Amino acid sequence: MEWRKYYLDVILVPLGFSICMAYHIWLWHKVRTQPFTTIIGRNASGRRFWVSAMMKDNDKKNILAVQTFRNSIMGSTLMATTSILLCCGLAAVLSSTYSIKKPLNDTVYGAHGEFMVALKYVTLLLIFLFSFICHSLSIRFINQVNFLINCPPESSNGVVTPEYVSELLERGFLLNTVGNRLFYAALPLLLWIFGPVLVFLCSVALVPVLYSLDFVYVNEKKNNNNNNNNRSENGNGHDDNCVESV
Repeated sequence: MEWRKYYLDVILVPLGFSICMAYHIWLWHKVRTQPFTTIIGRNASGRRFWVSAMMKDNDKKNILAVQTFRNSIMGSTLMATTSILLCCGLAAVLSSTYSIKKPLNDTVYGAHGEFMVALKYVTLLLIFLFSFICHSLSIRFINQVNFLINCPPESSNGVVTPEYVSELLERGFLLNTVGNRLFYAALPLLLWIFGPVLVFLCSVALVPVLYSLDFVYVNEKKNNNNNNNNRSENGNGHDDNCVESV
């Protein structure tokens, strides 16, 4: 009898979570092996060039760098604040005696016991808490970069280099990405309150949405045609020069 109550939660929730984990493992592999096919890899490369350009011409671009980091810190602060507010709300629900802690109704598929309901809220609480920690650490690293990017490399005796500043910036943005992904993962788990079927369906629907946001679509056929046109133009120009010389 107990298995009949829990089998949907035991099967569908881990399966949906495994689908999201498999996608992110594959995304990590693509970022490591083919970084320019992903938005993450291209943005990371662009940020490294940007840091080098900012530190090279620091006298003219220092205000631009500070304003850019201020916008990044504001975004991370918003996400961290949202995560901790949701943590406080879930903690209030867990510590209260409201009827929301009880099963919603008998039409919801899956287990309806008080232990399972508490497990759902505790899991959401942990996800939002880890998201808050990642965004807080991201703010810490970006604040460090905010100071170091205005330090001229020649006056720091090689201690503060563009490579070092870029590494700190990448750590900050990596933590920001992880925090955002944890926040996204909380959406299927939030639907777990209404049953494990919605968790699985939401996890499956989330993967193509993330795929469209994570990968760069390059029309290779168009690029090949442009290269062929350039080669033909160069070839015609060469023939014209030969004719003129004759």
